Parts: sequence; structure tokens; C-alpha cells
Amino acid sequence: MAGATVAVPAKLADRAREIAAGRLSPAVARDAATIMLLRQAPAVEVYLLRRTRALDFAPGACVFPGGSVDEGDADPAIGWAGPRPGEVADRLGTSPERARALICAAIRETFEESGVLLAGSSPAVLVRDSAALAGDRHALLEGTTSFGELLARLGLMLRADLLTPWARWITPEAAPRRFDTWFFAASLPPGQTASLTAPAEQADEAEQADGAEQAGQTGSGESDAGIWQRPAEALESARTRQITLMPPTAVTLGELAGYQNVAGALAQRRAMTARMPTVMVNDHEAWLAMPDAEP
Repeated sequence: MAGATVAVPAKLADRAREIAAGRLSPAVARDAATIMLLRQAPAVEVYLLRRTRALDFAPGACVFPGGSVDEGDADPAIGWAGPRPGEVADRLGTSPERARALICAAIRETFEESGVLLAGSSPAVLVRDSAALAGDRHALLEGTTSFGELLARLGLMLRADLLTPWARWITPEAAPRRFDTWFFAASLPPGQTASLTAPAEQADEAEQADGAEQAGQTGSGESDAGIWQRPAEALESARTRQITLMPPTAVTLGELAGYQNVAGALAQRRAMTARMPTVMVNDHEAWLAMPDAEP
């Protein structure tokens, strides 16, 4: 069955024509990772962030928490619990070093953007109150500490066993900024709460001195709203243009909508075949051809 098609902006169409003519080379896709945080309430709900309209990439779109892989995400000194990086690499179809960096980036970015931390003091112990780490989240966002330093100081290790590999999407070649994004799914840990901003009263003393209003608005700076929503509801909101969804997000929400419970979704062992939409052009039209759905 042929994939769906989506209209594309004129600038993207122009880039596609330039690439097709050999006058422009595609941008290199940067590794990125994202986590679909799920909860049973009582139906399956997923946490979505709305990106600010000032951003260059996907302004105003509703997305899952995530972002680019940083150099420090591959640090082998960062504590790790769950399947070994080599086992995760086999699931992802990549190298152990890359798998480690992707898992770390997914957990780090999710903590930065939602306050949810998928880490624990041992393979059997998980962080139960992420709100207590608000000051640490502030420090990470401000760049006064690294994620590895934060975990080491708190005696925490990444809980790779909590992440279910879901999909891999690569930005179309015509896009000026491209990402090779690995999607994971995870259940919201008991006792933790997803929040766009860290509570002002838990910011460190230096931030409190600048005023509660400033501290209360501290977040990743890339999102202006966060909401739990059933996947089918989010898709309907996109259909009626109440929200904007990037095609991979919409496809993933459609896949999640088929599950009645979180456990069933996380039990899936999905193929991690790379999917890349393609900007198709002719003399008068341009459209985004979506890859066929995964089985």
C-alpha cells in the first residue's frame, strides 16, 4: 500500500529541486532521541510538548520530549542498568557506543523538558520523586552541571530497561536541518510528574534571588505548553487544526492509538527500520511522500 502524501512549504520544495538538480547537497542528519511518556488514566495517554513559535525547527508543533545527542551522552562512565549497550545496539541495529549515547540523550532530554527522570540508584530502584530534583534540573538547563555529573553526584544510573525501542525516523533530505531520530516508549514512573517547568520554590538559592517569576518559568526554553492526551484525541485535534503535528509524530500517535493499555504497548518488539519521508517535486507541485506503514 502506498504511503500518504502531505503538502510542503515552497522553500522546502525549492530545496528539493536544487538537490535533484545537483546544485545543493543534503544536510547531514544529526542523531537525536525522543521518549513517548505513557500513562494509564484510565485510557492510554501520552505526554506532548508544544514547541515555541520562535524556533527554527518545527515551530509551534506538538512533539514528544527529546532532542539531539550531545558529546557527553556517550560517556561510558555514566551508570547504566538494564540490558547491556550491546544488547540495546542489537535491537536498534547500530553500534554499542551509539546505542549508549541514544539512550542517554533520550533520558537526559526527557528530564530537561518534562522533569521525568528514568534513572535509579540501582537496577531495582527507580527515582520516585522527580520534583525533588528541580534544582538539579535547573542546573542542567543552565549548563552549570553535566548530566553525567548530576547522575554521579546523586548516585544514579540510567534505567535502559524502562525504554522500549519504537521507531526510527530520518528528516527528509530537502530539509535544511535534519535529524536521525530514534523513538522510544516508556511508562511514567510511579511518584513522578511531568511538568514543563520546575517548581519555583525548589530552585536553588541563586535563582530564588532573581525572583520567583523567573525561576518558575525555567524550562528547556523550547516549549511553552505540556499536556497529557489520548493519542486519538491528539490526532483529532490535528485534523481540526487545533494543534500541529509533524508527520512522524502523527504516525506514531496513530500506532499508539491501537493499544488499550500501556503494558501492551511496551511489550512490543518492533522493527527499527529507518523511515524517511521524501519531498517529491515536478514543475508545478511539491508534496511529501510518507513511507509505507510498519507492519
